Amino acid sequence: MAADAEELNPKDAETLHETYYKTYGLAIEGLVLYHKIDPLEYNSVVDDALPLDQVLHSDLGLRKLISDMDRTKVRLWLFTNAYVTHAKRVVKLLGIEDLFDGITYCDYAQEKLICKPQIAMFEKAMKEASITDRSNCYFVGKFFNFWHLELNFMIQTLTGVKTNPDDTTINCRAAISYGWENTVQKLEPGDPEPPVPAAKHNIWNLEELRTLYPEFFKQPN
Repeated sequence: MAADAEELNPKDAETLHETYYKTYGLAIEGLVLYHKIDPLEYNSVVDDALPLDQVLHSDLGLRKLISDMDRTKVRLWLFTNAYVTHAKRVVKLLGIEDLFDGITYCDYAQEKLICKPQIAMFEKAMKEASITDRSNCYFVGKFFNFWHLELNFMIQTLTGVKTNPDDTTINCRAAISYGWENTVQKLEPGDPEPPVPAAKHNIWNLEELRTLYPEFFKQPN
């Protein structure tokens, strides 16, 4: 859509998209500010038009991981920069849409877009999840966020096929600066240990959360 708006070639359009993504945390914000793109139209033409059903399928391992969490101790919350229709579509395809207590998303219908890594987005998430104590918030960057009960729990970035590697680092640092000190960065298999950690913990597989936070998982009888 950036290419259509400015009649750019695909390479230049991708560069523009990356620039806005890194600057604002959400490419559509730059497109709205500088190119008068309608965000709801963007969502319809781009995000909702993605053939996600061809690349995302029911993930039984992820479902078991989430289902094994002790819901008397944690609440699960989707936290995404995507619009609500796209986010719900993704978790439905993954087969985990029934495992969450709520969702905080970037509302494309608003005149001013609020998204991560803006502090206002973290404030919005806490308000919508009825959380007051930042120290009880747990954030797993790239894929998964959570809070401890009062203590609550969030889940981030189940928003699409391709993610920007800088997105995780920026959001983790923003979470920590806001006071969400219990932050975990999810890296891809084969990724090296970051020379300057952006989070309290680094993991390469979500199953590592069982070891990091055993108190949040159901204990065998």
